[in-house]
Amino acid sequence: MLAQLSTIGFIPSADLERSRTFYERALGLAVTYADGFALVLGSGPSQIRLVAAGEFRAQPFTVAGWEAPDITTTVTGLLANGVVFERYDAMVQDELGIWTAPSGDRVAWFRDPDGNVLSLTSHQAG
Repeated sequence: MLAQLSTIGFIPSADLERSRTFYERALGLAVTYADGFALVLGSGPSQIRLVAAGEFRAQPFTVAGWEAPDITTTVTGLLANGVVFERYDAMVQDELGIWTAPSGDRVAWFRDPDGNVLSLTSHQAG
């Protein structure tokens, strides 16, 4: 029933203006709607809704991610915009912070200003 509908991802924010600056300037997403309770950003065919959540505790796991066909170029561009990529002791990551899974998929993680974990993934063809 939902397979044909567009997806809207929800990400909590303690400070919408701070989040807006990060998502627009660092990530390059455009705000398509803002009402003081939320910001809606276009992301390819999907939308992300940053929701005014007040105080909250960011979770230690990924809450949203993007498919990046050329993850190296995407990570390099985000680094130039000031995005800091996470390093995890249990994973071998390259100099950019990209981890290669046993399947060949490549993943990099970063956080937004509220500490929400976001990711980029480049799937192995096949």
